[in-house]
Amino acid sequence: MHGLRESVRHLPWAKMVAYALPVPLGLALSGGMVWRASHAAFAGVTSNSGNHWNAGSLNLTNDSGGSPMFQVTNMTPGQSGSRCIAITSASTLPSDIKLYSSHAAVPANDISPYITITIEDGTGGTFSSCAGFTPSGPSDYTGTLDDFLSNRTNYANGVGPWAVAGNPPQTISYRISWTFSASAPDTTQGGSTPNVSFNWEAQTV
Repeated sequence: MHGLRESVRHLPWAKMVAYALPVPLGLALSGGMVWRASHAAFAGVTSNSGNHWNAGSLNLTNDSGGSPMFQVTNMTPGQSGSRCIAITSASTLPSDIKLYSSHAAVPANDISPYITITIEDGTGGTFSSCAGFTPSGPSDYTGTLDDFLSNRTNYANGVGPWAVAGNPPQTISYRISWTFSASAPDTTQGGSTPNVSFNWEAQTV
């Protein structure tokens, strides 16, 4: 022990300081690291919640209850008639409605070229009665049933359009009138038309 003290006494002061510094300096640095690790950082947060997306919809119904507008039998030349139907839009989007046709197989003795139909839109009138129907203007279509079945076959070439605002419910009434030509030839006796579907379709604008 005496020898060690003598050795230290004879060391230069610079070396003694170098030997002495590492321990306190290491403790000081270690303490600084602990302080930084335990110190919470500042934070600021803002948010905007409740976001969602909801798709609109298009929906059309009619008041026929599934019954056909026309089931006419034993027609004679010059005979005519009409029926009304109310189309109601429950659509939540602005859209245009058009009317077109589809049909079953054409019969051998097709008399649709001798039947003229007129289509009008308006207000009032229901499937059960056209009483109170008021047209909105000139007829939307007048021509033979054969022409309608041949050329009004989808939305693109359908009759219309009729605009609906997307604020349901909105109802448009239609009156379809028909006339069996007074000059229909004898060959039309016993003839018939194909089974016809009148289709109203809405598409967004």
